[in-house]
Amino acid sequence: MLLAVDVGNTDTVFGLYERDSWTHVWRVRSLAQESESHYASRLMLHFLEAGISFDDVKTVVLSSVVPALTPTIQKMLRSFFSVDTITVGPNTFPGLTIAIDHPHELGADLIANAVAVMTRYKQNCVVVDFGTALTFTTVSNKGEILGVAILPGLVTAVKALFANTAQLPEVPLKLPASAIGKNTVQSIQAGILLGYEGLVKSLIHRIRLEMNGDCIAVATGGLSSIIDTLRDEFIEIDPKLTLDGLRIIGEKINATR
Repeated sequence: MLLAVDVGNTDTVFGLYERDSWTHVWRVRSLAQESESHYASRLMLHFLEAGISFDDVKTVVLSSVVPALTPTIQKMLRSFFSVDTITVGPNTFPGLTIAIDHPHELGADLIANAVAVMTRYKQNCVVVDFGTALTFTTVSNKGEILGVAILPGLVTAVKALFANTAQLPEVPLKLPASAIGKNTVQSIQAGILLGYEGLVKSLIHRIRLEMNGDCIAVATGGLSSIIDTLRDEFIEIDPKLTLDGLRIIGEKINATR
């Protein structure tokens, strides 16, 4: 059994992989101020409810984009599991080349996404990750991360609008029927969701042009299915893509030990 842990800016995701499937996936809030015991108690509860022993886990892989939280999660994992935690970084996966100026600035989740698509498709690919940040990671058919585009994610954009405007409410992320909003909620939904629809299409188109038209697109992230009108842009929408990349990294490293 393999445990993949993806520490994101909003949530930390724990995924258990066994017999070719993700049997359990749990989310907890990523709170840097919380102690090791806070996360330990939640993970213990999940394992108890699922009837799983910590001894059943033979591989643990960690991705984190929250540096302040990384040591806390690492310490917690060491307290539960006898195997060493594989912490993903720019040099973790030997089959992946990171062709950017400062590889250590690249998020570990984007590395996992790249490993997943290069293993699965072996084609030029842009991974669009709909998370706290909206990221576009371009991966070549030779296993190179060529570069990334980053902008605020959907929820981040809505919260920024709400926090900085006195009269605008927070709104549900629901695609509106019209770009011409008839009330405040519809107006924000039209501006954010339909605006992001055009943004995503435009950036994918621009990336494909720079790749001479030879580039598939894959979507992932917790919000990857919200904008239904984008489905035709992607060969696949896989919310578990990051976890799958972590799994591949863990299995590859274990095979070479």
